[in-house]
Amino acid sequence: MDHDSGVPGDDAVGKMGRVSVPISEGVPGEVIIQIRGGSEAYTAYTDGDEPLAVNSRVVVVEQLSSRTLLVTSC
Repeated sequence: MDHDSGVPGDDAVGKMGRVSVPISEGVPGEVIIQIRGGSEAYTAYTDGDEPLAVNSRVVVVEQLSSRTLLVTSC
């Protein structure tokens, strides 16, 4: 039986999204990505030195945990 666990897994990697809570180096924020037919919010860290402001476009580069992503500006 296949259950949707809510874990983004590899499905999130490569997805584009937008910042909904600002992200600074070492300080998490939040991103919203389109996944599994809807929009979902995830805690996110940046892999760059520059902070990411609200509405910045980002791409997911790695899943750190079930609800945490590493993103970069695009």
